[in-house]
Amino acid sequence: MKIDRLGILILILMMLMCGSLGMESFASEKTVILKDVRAEISRKFSKAEGLPDEDCLAIALDEKGQVVVETKGGFAAFQDGHWKKLDEAPPVFTQKGHLKKRVAGALKVDEKNIRDIAQGPGEQIAVALERGMMIKSQGSDWERAHPRAGHHSWSPVDVRAVGYSADGTLWFACLQGVGYQKNGEWTLHPVCEGLPYNDFTSLAAGPDGEVYFGTTEGAIRFDGTTWEYREGPRWLPDNDIRGVVVDKDGTSWFATAKGVGCIEQPLMKLSEKARKLEEDIDKHHRRTLYGYVIGAHLKNPGDRSEWSNEDNDNDGLWTGMYGAGECFAYGATNDPYHKERAKKAFEALRFLSQVTQGGEHPAPRGFPARSIRPASGPDPNVSEYTAEKDKEHRENQDPLWKIIHPRWPKSADGQWFWKCDTSSDELDGHYFLYATYYDLVADTDEEKQRVRDVVTAITDHLIDHGYQLVDWDGQPTRWARFGPDLMNHDPDWADERGLNSLSMLSYLKTAWHMTQDGKYQKAYEDLINNHSYLMNMLVPKVHAGPGTGNQSDDEMAFMSFYNLIKYEENPKLRASYAGAMYRYFLIERPEKNPLFNYIYAAVCEGEKYPGPWGGADLSASREVLEEAADTLVRIPLDRIMWPHKNSHRLDIVPMAPHTQFDTHPNRGHLRNGYVIPVDERTFEFWNHDPWNLDYRNDGRVLADGEAFLLPYYMGLYHKFLAEE
Repeated sequence: MKIDRLGILILILMMLMCGSLGMESFASEKTVILKDVRAEISRKFSKAEGLPDEDCLAIALDEKGQVVVETKGGFAAFQDGHWKKLDEAPPVFTQKGHLKKRVAGALKVDEKNIRDIAQGPGEQIAVALERGMMIKSQGSDWERAHPRAGHHSWSPVDVRAVGYSADGTLWFACLQGVGYQKNGEWTLHPVCEGLPYNDFTSLAAGPDGEVYFGTTEGAIRFDGTTWEYREGPRWLPDNDIRGVVVDKDGTSWFATAKGVGCIEQPLMKLSEKARKLEEDIDKHHRRTLYGYVIGAHLKNPGDRSEWSNEDNDNDGLWTGMYGAGECFAYGATNDPYHKERAKKAFEALRFLSQVTQGGEHPAPRGFPARSIRPASGPDPNVSEYTAEKDKEHRENQDPLWKIIHPRWPKSADGQWFWKCDTSSDELDGHYFLYATYYDLVADTDEEKQRVRDVVTAITDHLIDHGYQLVDWDGQPTRWARFGPDLMNHDPDWADERGLNSLSMLSYLKTAWHMTQDGKYQKAYEDLINNHSYLMNMLVPKVHAGPGTGNQSDDEMAFMSFYNLIKYEENPKLRASYAGAMYRYFLIERPEKNPLFNYIYAAVCEGEKYPGPWGGADLSASREVLEEAADTLVRIPLDRIMWPHKNSHRLDIVPMAPHTQFDTHPNRGHLRNGYVIPVDERTFEFWNHDPWNLDYRNDGRVLADGEAFLLPYYMGLYHKFLAEE
């Protein structure tokens, strides 16, 4: 997939800076520069917006370029932002009806057998029939089309749709695929070359050469290079498209049984998208006076007017990642707006380590809570979180599950319930934010000391408790366990061995970076030299190739790699870490994850693959940065978690059974090996499984914008991305 399919101008800067090829020159010569990009926004129209009926039969552009629609309740025209009912059929419908009747007589076929008809320049006419496609030019007889292009030669049958673009190009769609004739030459795109679906109903060409195809399972956009699939309530009122037109502004309009839909194509800078998402976070996604950032629960599907915010097991992780994004934003822009937001996120995470101290069930110093709730609300320990439910969970789901009650102790001041049993992914989020905040935002000795204090408290807790988080009950938590005995000698922890070894080394190296305290370096070297943590982390994930293994762990690993490689000064260790990350990135690259791509590019620039047969340059290619930018462009502004269905698509290759540890149905990828693009599926965070094909959401969750903001600002900071 090429990023220029979005109308993005990618300029590769050729200004090599003087001196050695450090990060700055790397960024300058590979920076992806974007101008205004296409930001798709969907709208849906029903009787509430003036349609005579939501059961739409046909749609067209009248002689003024105005959108008109035929419904079961009559005709309507779109005027001044709403639909106006018409007393009679617009001429465009009656004219097409007359043309259809005349052509049916000339071809000696029943009008009902004509699937579609289109009139081009110079009185050219194309007709879609079950038996094929008939074409007539001025002064010639009707001919059946037999398109031929290269090694493809078609005798199409069951032709569903025909249409002409403004330059006279003839397009057609049939079960074999899609084709067009321009200046007498045919170009054919068979199903096997990336077409998402082929049960066509209609087509329409846009003003810039793009073509939209209606199908019984959604709409398809084709710009001559890239196919884009628009399906489900994020994009359409209904998937069964009965007609499509494209107006002069490039807005596509769709007639369906549940109303009219349109997808607008406004141009927007990514910086504008970022600011809109930040404004939405402030409106919908901040919880408690500390402003923890989390998704919103909508009262009604797709309706943002009423919502609620609830605590999350991973408040520290998600708010930490959001806050890290604001740190990168401040580092890239020096804008006080971002500094204030980063500081707020830091204070929110810092409080999670303070709220656990004291009270009836005090945790050891340095123990961060998962989350907090105001004590003015219901006590979560009464019915939501009970010892009986813990026992049931251990018996039926997880034999290592921790039984602890209360799971939500009350703070010393009585103002908060705080959630215990904190996990390793929480720590990854904490350390990622603290390191980024320390390096890029904390600009006074006093502020840096505040960061050191919380980092040393957590790190000392881990060291003092055998590299484990120990809860208020004096026992380790379920998941935050990093000690050598478990990592190296307990088979139940074999899957976590590599990742947790990586995380622990990263935590210690981060603490050493901030404090230069030798005890952290000593612990770090002890784990490497005496407990094989270097060897452990060289294989941080148990997998059988791309799309396999625990997808949620990838996000944790990449954040840990970022700090570990960035702060390691020993060239040999750094090369080993970079080699491990390179091998990890090979299985992650098909996901086009901008966070993973940018982290890899940031810390592996100039590194060489280690070992006796090593020496290969591990620097990220330009394509890696282009793929990251393409995903950032594609992330919809609409962050509602809508359902999506992709398992029926023709461009999907199912995951092979022999690559799966467990049998997971409905997982796959495109024919090119990459996952389905982000605008054709649903995700909330980067710990999701992008290899899933179908998503059973209901439109009641509004995701926050962290998944865009963190990689976007990281890309700006590292100069992987720039805007004109």
